[in-house]
Amino acid sequence: MKRLNVIQIGLGHDHACAVLESMLRQKERFRVCALALPECEREKYADRLAPFADIPLLTPEEALALQGTDAAVIETEEKNLTRCAAQAIGRGLHVHMDKPGGETLSDFEALISAAKRSGKVLHLGYMYRYNPAVRDMMKRVRAGELGEIFCVEAQMNCALSDEKRAWLGQFRGGMMFYLGCHMVDVILQIKGKPREVIPMNCATGIGGVAAKDFGMAALRYENGVCFAKTCGAEASGYLRRQIVVCGSKGTIELNPLEAYAGNTGTYLCTRTRRVLKDCLNWAYYGETEDTAPFERFDGMMAAFGEYAAKERENPFGCDYELLLYRTLLQCCGDKI
Repeated sequence: MKRLNVIQIGLGHDHACAVLESMLRQKERFRVCALALPECEREKYADRLAPFADIPLLTPEEALALQGTDAAVIETEEKNLTRCAAQAIGRGLHVHMDKPGGETLSDFEALISAAKRSGKVLHLGYMYRYNPAVRDMMKRVRAGELGEIFCVEAQMNCALSDEKRAWLGQFRGGMMFYLGCHMVDVILQIKGKPREVIPMNCATGIGGVAAKDFGMAALRYENGVCFAKTCGAEASGYLRRQIVVCGSKGTIELNPLEAYAGNTGTYLCTRTRRVLKDCLNWAYYGETEDTAPFERFDGMMAAFGEYAAKERENPFGCDYELLLYRTLLQCCGDKI
């Protein structure tokens, strides 16, 4: 196994600490050479630094200038993601960039073009791609077990503080941009490019917050309609993260998509109600299966390591990432 010399730029993304911790656990794959904080992150996120005191703390310019570096992990605040990723690609590094990138389409398109020219890996932080129940679901879909898929219903909800919901106001799509991107990703993996995107994002107004904390978009296809929904003001919203895939031969529901297994930070994913078409009795509740406990980001970062080490090809190429990003902006209300 090739060990990769990696720098991480940023601690401002919600996933930043967990991603860094995941790399530190995977010592045979990653050697974290530096942590770099752009702009005001050193002061703004000073409380996040203590667990990483043994990692050299540099400026982004110093980190990118290090010799012998293989890859950069970009975990800044969303507004800086695309810019920092482009700088790392420009230095000839493989890049893991957390999702979804900044809000400017032209900047994201330029990043995609640069990644294609460089031949380096550009890997985005959509962790559900590596969720064991989601992977099993995708395998069943691609094997034709569910028949022709006509609908995907994907929800990712939570109960955020008023302060966090107000923070969503920096994004044109609010919750749709922030978390809805994960659900749009799931839909596109199964159904591909939609014929039409109908955004329906709004503000609940709860607590006097004016930001769009309720995200909703319908994606129309020739044989049906899919939807992505994400709400930041939903009681027990974390247990309302679910994916339902409906086909001509059966339905799979993942519900809840994630649940904690104990107090270790380990996640337990549950797959429920795989209902086949010959089981239409109301008394039949389908098959229920829980995955073994797993760490949320370990599979994602392990995969990035394999891609960067050229041990396996990234199945989510640049063209797909651009399609996903453009579709997400449409779900946020942009006319593209």
